[in-house]
Amino acid sequence: MIRLFVEAELKLGVEITPSAEQGHYLASVMRLGNGDEIALFNGRDGEWLAHLHLIGKKGCRLTCQTKLRDQPAASELVLIQALVKRKPLETLIEKAVELGVGTVSLALTRRTNADHTNVSRLQAIAIEASEQCERLDCPEIVAPEPLDRVLAKLPDATPVLFCDEQWQAPAIRAPLQSLEGIATGPAAILIGPEGGFTPEERDQLLARTQVTPLWLGPRILRADTAAIAALTLYQAARGDWRRS
Repeated sequence: MIRLFVEAELKLGVEITPSAEQGHYLASVMRLGNGDEIALFNGRDGEWLAHLHLIGKKGCRLTCQTKLRDQPAASELVLIQALVKRKPLETLIEKAVELGVGTVSLALTRRTNADHTNVSRLQAIAIEASEQCERLDCPEIVAPEPLDRVLAKLPDATPVLFCDEQWQAPAIRAPLQSLEGIATGPAAILIGPEGGFTPEERDQLLARTQVTPLWLGPRILRADTAAIAALTLYQAARGDWRRS
């Protein structure tokens, strides 16, 4: 079944007018007709089954009929990603959504090899990934800011897992095991730029009490690979992959 993310309130009987792009996708690309069913979600009201009503050649409306799923608690997992080039960043955003990240905060560091990005496009990629992986919310993509500012905006005492390419950092198992007893609460995973952090940045990070360094192995990983690896290991150890 086709799933769409919408901003409108979802409840029994409400009629929703999708965006022009969504309407074109439903009527012209997917060639749906009157009465066809679509699943809608907005990150607040759960998932709803809606029926399609065509209006003229291009327009359509959706009417909520049945609630399919209740809204789960929002993910408190933050991915702090130093800004990288467009293609790996877009891949990273898509996979972060699939792996349950609640927020992606883009950070500027001294070795950042990209000085701007299209946040609107990244948000659109996140929405599409949410639609495809059956999430009931869509992570927020936060525009790039200096790393110190990104860290300062985290809730107090949020543990930050700093993926450090230096071999002196402990293997990832130990830091994650230390979090396993904490059933809920925010956490952040910090991934650096392709060129790594400078020694000064590393020293500043390690001086923060909430920051724990960890090591992802002997191979040099691209930033997008490092993020996917760290998020996967986090979900396996502490995240929502564990059955209660």
